[in-house]
Amino acid sequence: MIRALRQRLHRWIATRTPRVPGPWRIHRRRVYIVPTRYGYGYGLLLFTMLLGAMNYSNSMAFALTFLLAGVGLLAMHDTHANLVNLSIAAEPVAPVFAGDELQFRLRLDNPSRHARHAIGVHWPAVAAGQQVDIAAGETARLTLSLASTRRGWLPASRFAVATAFPLGLFQAWTWLELDIAGLVYPRPAEAGSAPPPGLQGDGAQREARPGIDSFVGLRGYRPGDPLQAIDWKSLARQPPPLGQPQIKQFAEPAAGTLWLDWQALPAEWPVEQRLAQLARWVLDAEAQQRRYGLRLPRRVCPPGSGSSHRHACLAALALF
Repeated sequence: MIRALRQRLHRWIATRTPRVPGPWRIHRRRVYIVPTRYGYGYGLLLFTMLLGAMNYSNSMAFALTFLLAGVGLLAMHDTHANLVNLSIAAEPVAPVFAGDELQFRLRLDNPSRHARHAIGVHWPAVAAGQQVDIAAGETARLTLSLASTRRGWLPASRFAVATAFPLGLFQAWTWLELDIAGLVYPRPAEAGSAPPPGLQGDGAQREARPGIDSFVGLRGYRPGDPLQAIDWKSLARQPPPLGQPQIKQFAEPAAGTLWLDWQALPAEWPVEQRLAQLARWVLDAEAQQRRYGLRLPRRVCPPGSGSSHRHACLAALALF
């Protein structure tokens, strides 16, 4: 029965918390508030004091009881107002590999002239999370961590923005569901397996650079060139005043383009194992500063290098 009531409550909450892109401003009608266990204890204490004051007809006891009751009512009002009109927005989510935690960063804006204290966010299954104080007219950031178990897009579920400030006698909260999701790459395979032969061309192309290999000619000096690359003999043959130094150029074979091909993997491998191996080869090729491309059955990533190309290849594997 308790489980059925809880599911019914969650369905009712879901109807009142639509998924929104953000930013979302908290309206006072969306803030729920209940006493905490300290609040219940505080109420029981006031009731006991009231019974004692009535039993002994003690005006000072009545005054103290009503004074503490007023403090409790003011605390309830301040706890509720601590959330009203806060603006919540989501920031871009950095991709992770399957098995790691996605970090959903939230931006909390306080447009009022009063500071907000002890504002926290947490998932429904977690009793408490991070807390932050927000000065008047300022912005603060909080992070929600969510474990990833599979590749692809992982949307953020419903979360709570809560506070028990100032006295901890009442807990005020609201439910939010922002339209944000993080991309989860396939978990890469263990290192050690080299990519299959996939060089385009025979490696005969040569790249000119300063060095000690085959000499191919001279060029003008540019700031940052090493001193050992200067052709001192040609500089000494120049009549005074001396002109611009010449830099000796050498060449070495340039590595060809590496293609990471789905068809190069064993046919008996399941899909996830193939994706894991291709993810490992992408990371290895990027670490070696190779120029590489990716071939999948329904998509081809043209050759390239760098962090953006790495993300494009891993994203194609994640969404395969």
